[in-house]
Amino acid sequence: MNLFDLSLKFNGFPIGKATLALNDIQQINETNFETYLNNKKQDIVSYHLKHTPFYSKLAKNASPFDWNSIPVMTKNDLQQPLNDRFSEGYNQKNVYVNKTSGSSGNPFVFAKDKFCHALTWAIIKNRFGWYGLDFNSSKQARFYGIPLDKKGYFKERFKDALSKRYRFSVFDLSDEAFHNYTRIFESKEFDYINGYTSSIVQFAKYLERQNLHLKNICPTLKACVVTSEMLFENDKALMETQFGVPVINEYGASELDIIAFQNPKKEWQVTSETLCVEILDENNNILPYGEEGRIVITSLYNKAHPFIRYDIGDIGILSKQSTLKKPILEKLIGRTNDMAILPSGKKAAGLTFYYITKSIIEDDGSVKEFIIEQHQKDTFVIKYVSSEELSTKKMKLISKEMEHYLENGLHIHLERVQQLERSKSGKLKQFSSLIPKENS
Repeated sequence: MNLFDLSLKFNGFPIGKATLALNDIQQINETNFETYLNNKKQDIVSYHLKHTPFYSKLAKNASPFDWNSIPVMTKNDLQQPLNDRFSEGYNQKNVYVNKTSGSSGNPFVFAKDKFCHALTWAIIKNRFGWYGLDFNSSKQARFYGIPLDKKGYFKERFKDALSKRYRFSVFDLSDEAFHNYTRIFESKEFDYINGYTSSIVQFAKYLERQNLHLKNICPTLKACVVTSEMLFENDKALMETQFGVPVINEYGASELDIIAFQNPKKEWQVTSETLCVEILDENNNILPYGEEGRIVITSLYNKAHPFIRYDIGDIGILSKQSTLKKPILEKLIGRTNDMAILPSGKKAAGLTFYYITKSIIEDDGSVKEFIIEQHQKDTFVIKYVSSEELSTKKMKLISKEMEHYLENGLHIHLERVQQLERSKSGKLKQFSSLIPKENS
């Protein structure tokens, strides 16, 4: 057993047992997988109805044998002390405890029992293994944030050392910083890049401006895994060109698992081994494959804390080619709380605004990155980082295209800034609605 596995085992997470269990699940054939899934759904609901007062109160009319009777959990349901949500026999001393990033606007503390958390790592190791990457031996170039308090800072650095990671700051995206990054890539034998999409895209843009290709600088590089933020096809193409390796899209949630991971066939494969992923309409009806709706997820193994029919706050589509054993996430459209409500009452995904602007703004080589904020139903502010002001012609074109794709009468304001504000973890939120919910 190597250092990463040993660190999990030392902290009480049975990674060996979890790896064997995952292998057993993966051996279940398509014919028998429906039985496995139904049994696990019934088991986890029965367990929490019996052993978790918080859940039995929330799901007082639920039957483990009638899935339609199981209520949909929201993040608002979890806005209460963790100690009030534990199942019997679990407490903060015998579980894995963490906090969500808050990018949804509803951060909360959550828990996983130790076997469930070990299964999460077994899944991660399995998925990265699709590309010949091993957490025990592959060296990672990590583009993430890092806590600035001394305790949190050294804790993350220690974890980086155990996991063979070198951390690059996502809070300084200047050319000077990127120049230093290339020197580090030149001196270290990295196997892969892992981190927030927007920061890694900026690094790729720097390499393009400098006419540099990362694979030439770091020949050991095999892959780039991006997570936490939307990945657009033209950004993916840019990264693959400048890095010289495949770019792999990951979609996950810290309170759950990896939700979907791009497999070598370029399919966004959902983690069916430990999760049940549904697409629901506004009335909580299950939608057929191919239709767009809310992503609702059940964690099949977490006994410390229920995540049963949990509305993660995202909108997506499962492909018509999906099966119960191998669901494919065809499209991730964005967060439900990132919907823009227009003056006419029309709703539009916030990323629609971002995508329209992106298609225009990025042919201007001076613009590094941007975000969009909705201040009123008809008023949007585009904040951008650029070496020079956007031309009046470009500004008018953005307004014209927004009205063309959405509706007339929108007011678009562009504001050039020195840098964009990122969350404490380092994520960049591409679209934000600043309108109070009661006014939307």
